[in-house]
Amino acid sequence: MTRYIDVPALARLVNRKGLPTCLGEMAEYIRQDYLRWHAFEKCPRLANHSPDGVIELMPVSDASLYAFKYVNGHPKNTHDGLLTVMAFGALGDVDTGTPVLLSEMTLTTAIRTAATSALAARYLAREGSRSMALIGNGSQSEFQAIAFHTLLGIDEVRLFDIDRAASEKLAANLAGYPQLKLAIATSVAEAVRGADIVTTVTADKAYATILSPEMIEPGMHLNAVGGDCPGKTELHRDIVERARVIVEYEPQSRIEGEIQQLPADSPTTEFWQVVEGSAAGRENAAQVTLFDSVGFAIEDYSALRYVLDVAKALDIGEDIALVPELANPKDLFALLRPVAAERKANAA
Repeated sequence: MTRYIDVPALARLVNRKGLPTCLGEMAEYIRQDYLRWHAFEKCPRLANHSPDGVIELMPVSDASLYAFKYVNGHPKNTHDGLLTVMAFGALGDVDTGTPVLLSEMTLTTAIRTAATSALAARYLAREGSRSMALIGNGSQSEFQAIAFHTLLGIDEVRLFDIDRAASEKLAANLAGYPQLKLAIATSVAEAVRGADIVTTVTADKAYATILSPEMIEPGMHLNAVGGDCPGKTELHRDIVERARVIVEYEPQSRIEGEIQQLPADSPTTEFWQVVEGSAAGRENAAQVTLFDSVGFAIEDYSALRYVLDVAKALDIGEDIALVPELANPKDLFALLRPVAAERKANAA
């Protein structure tokens, strides 16, 4: 049988554990899997682009589990009452091919993206960082703010979105975190000024300049999340050229990340190298660091592994017959015999 986790079940799981706990525990699962980088079969995600968005398939596997995620990105969807990002995913047993988990991944992706951002900032942000500018206040923004508050101790967040209602929504949703000091800025420049960390998580599928060079101060850590497909960026090229750039998986980031603006031989460091200690994250307090995050399948593998473990521990979700279970595995036709017999009886 396959464990099935739909949206209500995943919401129950998160509420039972608490979102801050889920963020912290999922970040640790992600860290553990990045430490096993060479154990995974990896490839850039497979993408189908259209004028209004993209649909992607993100596969990865190790010797035990095969994982994939189906995910879209359609910024105009909100005008039709639909989510910009929707996703589901699965885990399969490598030895037999049996699907062991089928799960929603829209909410899960929001949690894993924020957990990855905060995990990376542990290695890249200046010690003692306490303030963050959060540019783009859509569906991902609450998770980013709570993750940075929980994992790094960020206690001041300046909010900016071209839609002020989105910032007001974010502020209202974060009212349950009174330790967080929130301020809605009137411009990107105002939000960024003096911030230790700047997170950009905008949705438009365009070469955008959300951050320009004059906004960047020595020692800032930039967490660029929104630029995640070809033709979609958030940072001025000069910023990317001057920063210490950390990516998840360079072959994918060259296609989709901020570094798509740069030559193919521009210097980058992959995150697994920083996690294992073979490369430095931040080299000095004045350095500008950039986590050019596009989302990578290992993070989804970690998230699905976490969801399965917690769902079993808390007895959440249901077991479904996603694939046949047969007395004789060579007799698939046996599944149709009761139907044929029923039709014959009805005809009589």
